[in-house]
Amino acid sequence: MDGVTVVEVGLWVAGPSCGGILADWGADVVKIEPLTGDPFRSIAWSYTDKVNPPFELDNRGKRSVAIDITNDRGRAIVHELLAEADVFITNYRPAGIERAGLDYPSLADRYPALIYAQLTGYGLTGDERDRASYDMGAFYSRAGIGAALTPDGHDIPYPRSAMGDHMTGLAAAAGVSAALFERTRTGRGQHVTTSLLRLGAYMHGWDHNVSARLDIDTEPQTRSEPPNPLINGYRCADGKWVWLLGMEGDRHWPKLVAALGKPEWEHDPRFDSMDRRMESSGELVAAMDEVLATRTRDEWAPILDGHGVWWAKVQSTLEMRSDPQAHAAGCYVKAPTAGGEVVDMVATPVDFGSTPWAVSEAAPELGEHTELVLMELGKDWDEITELKTAGVIP
Repeated sequence: MDGVTVVEVGLWVAGPSCGGILADWGADVVKIEPLTGDPFRSIAWSYTDKVNPPFELDNRGKRSVAIDITNDRGRAIVHELLAEADVFITNYRPAGIERAGLDYPSLADRYPALIYAQLTGYGLTGDERDRASYDMGAFYSRAGIGAALTPDGHDIPYPRSAMGDHMTGLAAAAGVSAALFERTRTGRGQHVTTSLLRLGAYMHGWDHNVSARLDIDTEPQTRSEPPNPLINGYRCADGKWVWLLGMEGDRHWPKLVAALGKPEWEHDPRFDSMDRRMESSGELVAAMDEVLATRTRDEWAPILDGHGVWWAKVQSTLEMRSDPQAHAAGCYVKAPTAGGEVVDMVATPVDFGSTPWAVSEAAPELGEHTELVLMELGKDWDEITELKTAGVIP
């Protein structure tokens, strides 16, 4: 994305994560913030007053320009930036971006080569297009993910933050890339849209497609009685978990029973086929629980591997940090901080063999690049001072 200029009018996570991916890929991303800042900055209190790791992940490598876009002169500056931009990203609610005069119909004719990427909670049409939402709303709750994870009589699991936001941002980055490619052939920009609700439906797509095709609802599953006990989590003697990956149950069954030291189970009429293991699921899970609870996970690892059993560790984020394979797979990247350190951060999830990417700069302070960017637009210090006095910039 070297040479691609992006203007981002976003807040919290979905839109900024799209801009963050493009910044990692080399784009010059100008992040326009209100004078009070992206509210995402406010969660620093959850960690320390000096560091905000989630904000850093989605905003590293950008330049921050603080502008009051409710002011006519502020909007004029945005238009000056858009005149030079390749991509515009926003995840403001549709009505909000329309009030600012920065909606796609208002910009399309004025900037015909601009790629306009719009991320929303619920889409651009329908009665609820302006309903407030975070990913816990449109993605996790409304799109059926939480319900699919909640068996009858159980509390709904509390989701981790920004899972839907990041997937929506990644989808938007893919859409921007495709639109930029199409522009090389036509010279025209276009409107690229996605939503948290849409990503929830796609990520939960197996179940939604079953509902669409067969008109049946998703039946939540429990680990005590899964349809296939060979795709399930089991607790070891040290309290750590393994997740078995025997999707092709009949293929994996002989290797698993050998590893568990239970060869007599292989031809047990309760367990000797996929159908019978499903019928006796609760009984088999309880029996496997007993066996796997006799050794620690580290003790089971060579036994399972030695018998060709497919499985994975169930790890915490801190365990993942010390996992050599996570580092080998590129899950972390060296990134600068505002304090001048170089630290490990989470990598965005795509690599390029011929054009490797790297984090260029730390996440910016609020308005850190305002004056520099205005000077690049040709404004002198007298005009910049006047804008400050008028409250257009900080």
